Amino acid sequence: MLDNLILGMLSLRPLSGYDLGKWMDGPGRFIGYRVALPQIYRTLAKLVDRGLVEFDVDPREGKPDAKVYRLTEVGRQALLDWAHSPYEPAPRPMDPDFMLRFVFAGIIDRDIAVRVLRTELDYRRTQIRNPTPIDELVGVIEPVVDIDQDWAGRVMRTAHNHGRSSMASYIGWLEMTLADFEAAGGIA
Repeated sequence: MLDNLILGMLSLRPLSGYDLGKWMDGPGRFIGYRVALPQIYRTLAKLVDRGLVEFDVDPREGKPDAKVYRLTEVGRQALLDWAHSPYEPAPRPMDPDFMLRFVFAGIIDRDIAVRVLRTELDYRRTQIRNPTPIDELVGVIEPVVDIDQDWAGRVMRTAHNHGRSSMASYIGWLEMTLADFEAAGGIA
């Protein structure tokens, strides 16, 4: 997943590992994928070894020189192959893979963005139509000594309802975004 995130960012412009880290701690944090700077540098080194990215050294006065990375033609093709590959939603709602795919595959082609949105929306609608039977789960709890089973059930139902309301909000965002993209025209 980090490979594709880095390739996607580098498709927009050349960046240093530090710049990638700043973006992930800043606006990129809303994609839902967090990573430490050492992991970014390790991944960049692997991408260089695989021929997907290359770098120039940018001398900096009074600071360490920076490696500024950019996609190679092989890296560009790898990003396109990933963008056009089938998207499979994760069972966990709001998985970072969806947002990563939506953003970095979606910027390549509007049809990809719509296809990813539709796939995610269909999957999440099915999940919410077939909810977890929480009362069945609560009814089979073997309480630990001094645990009030009614209270435990109430807490579990409340947590479950939070998840369902979050899912409903997420589905609303998916529907609104899909409608907006489709209204923009030129999308099948």
